[in-house]
Amino acid sequence: MSTESIALEHPSSIDPNKVKVVPLRHPWRWAAALLVAIAIIMMVRSAISNPEFQWPVVANYIFNPMIMRGLAQTIVITILVMILAVIGGTVAALMMLSPSKLLSVPAAVFVWLFRGTPALVQLMLWYNLSLVVKEFSLWLPGYGTVFSITTNDIMTPFVSAVVALSLHEAGYMAEIVRGGLKSVSQGQSEAAACLGMKPSLSLRRIVLPQAMRMIIPPTGNETINLLKTTSLVSIIAVSDLLYSAQAIYARTFETIPLLIVVTFWYLVVVSVMSIGQYHLERHFSRDERGHEPGLLSAVFGKLFRFRRKEVMA
Repeated sequence: MSTESIALEHPSSIDPNKVKVVPLRHPWRWAAALLVAIAIIMMVRSAISNPEFQWPVVANYIFNPMIMRGLAQTIVITILVMILAVIGGTVAALMMLSPSKLLSVPAAVFVWLFRGTPALVQLMLWYNLSLVVKEFSLWLPGYGTVFSITTNDIMTPFVSAVVALSLHEAGYMAEIVRGGLKSVSQGQSEAAACLGMKPSLSLRRIVLPQAMRMIIPPTGNETINLLKTTSLVSIIAVSDLLYSAQAIYARTFETIPLLIVVTFWYLVVVSVMSIGQYHLERHFSRDERGHEPGLLSAVFGKLFRFRRKEVMA
């Protein structure tokens, strides 16, 4: 009987000093990686060498003041809309979970309406609200009109964009928050009630902290998606990043370089947001992740991970 057979039958008799560790070979994996690398190099080389991309023009406009103002406007709209959407979506989610039909039915209709219609259609409707509502006024019996203001003075392009996108995103956030709250076992709320906690205190101290693990990832994805959706506001003349680029290339006819600049800044902001989302997820999952590596360690660990196979000598 060979030494290897004896070792397999009696694992306790294996001498660790005689075990030879040999890397497991993956020739086809390396071949596929090589083909992908070659394809990427060829595409990058083609893009760099193509004069039609006008890279000097791209470099000239990358920090253009008009582009920077448009980028700031895009970020402001994204932040405002997301704050309002989270508040509105959370309220709608709590209403949907209420046992009262007077609360749950209107909330369900709200989600159905604003989640079911395209964002562009909602933008156009709110921007043209003055066609059906001429003015906003407050009238009190025995006193008369307290104030009156025309709709056009209120529903500016910026306000229309914020209102439309906030309501649209609130429909999605309501489902995200509702799903997160439903993921927490009902026994948690029952145990809190047995300890004498009020429902509001139980929600803040028990349910929400656990639900955040399920809420944060889709909320981060929705925020990133919202950032890109804000490009629709250029339709109603809001001077966001895309609209600023359009205003420039309408004069200079340098369309492709300006669109590359817009793409670059969207990718930069999305990358920063993705890093923030990663750390938020780690924070709310800190009791489960243990000694989970950081972002760079996780990325490079997956890129340069080699499996090993133990072979007995």
